[in-house]
Amino acid sequence: MPHILVAGRIHKAGTAVLEAAEGFTFDLVDEVSLQSYAPLIGRADAVLIRTQPMPASVIAQAPQLKIVSRHGVGYDSVDVAALNARGIPLVIAGDVNSKSVAEHTMMMLLTLMKRAIIYDQHTRAGDWNIRNSLQATELGGKTLFLLGFGRIGRHVARLAQAFDMKIMAYDPFVDASAIALAGATPIANIADALPHADAISVHIPLASDKPLIGAPELARMKPTAVIINTARGGIIDEDALARALDENRLGGAGLDVFSSEPPDTTHGLFHGKNTVLSPHCAGLTEECAARMAIASAQNILDFFNARLDPSLVVNPAALSPSARKQLRA
Repeated sequence: MPHILVAGRIHKAGTAVLEAAEGFTFDLVDEVSLQSYAPLIGRADAVLIRTQPMPASVIAQAPQLKIVSRHGVGYDSVDVAALNARGIPLVIAGDVNSKSVAEHTMMMLLTLMKRAIIYDQHTRAGDWNIRNSLQATELGGKTLFLLGFGRIGRHVARLAQAFDMKIMAYDPFVDASAIALAGATPIANIADALPHADAISVHIPLASDKPLIGAPELARMKPTAVIINTARGGIIDEDALARALDENRLGGAGLDVFSSEPPDTTHGLFHGKNTVLSPHCAGLTEECAARMAIASAQNILDFFNARLDPSLVVNPAALSPSARKQLRA
């Protein structure tokens, strides 16, 4: 009887899937932390992991482990090499959060370009004359530059096109013809496109020691442009971004992700001009939480029932022969 460790509370729709599954047992840990789930991993045949780290040292404590299922699509915090060494598959939830993240991106874009927070603050303070400042700008006719044109980037493009925005897109993993077919202008070099963008939105899961958007890139942007990151912390140089905002070299910024989470609230970004900040929650809607919980739980059940979708496996080349047999033909 396979035993599942659910490392962090998930939506009740996901636990309902596990409760209804015959032939399985599971432990549910409420807290999303390494310390809370690590003591229980020794008896786990499967782990459903949220955002907390899963290092090699913890994987080594799980002799029965056969599969790890991520509650989401990112897996930076999981030591994939350690799983590979034992032929253990790491699976993701698939396309469950693109709609939520895309809508969150548009919320930030509208808030920034319409100066919603600034107008709200002045109105509450009795400064009715702020209406004559003409700070807000229209989305129609403006250019949105998407860094990343996967599921989320494409969804953002469709929403922005409904506002009559022009779309440019950079993605080294997507054919230029596919980008053009979606109604966007393919971009081969980020630096060349930055001066033409009225808004930039990051949707590329880039893991690098160097920010994709640093001080040189910010310097190439229009002083009225806004930039949004709902992808990964560290893609934008946060210190350089704070300076650009403080010196009025940028129109605004929306961040759902930070290089360190939770972030340091004394950082200049928390006191910047025209900023919208959220706690890494772009994909955490009620509907998306249910979809992620169901998908991540079902992936485990499907694995043990030899019907797991192989397209959801992050590391198929490293799977053991027994793990390969659990994939859907």
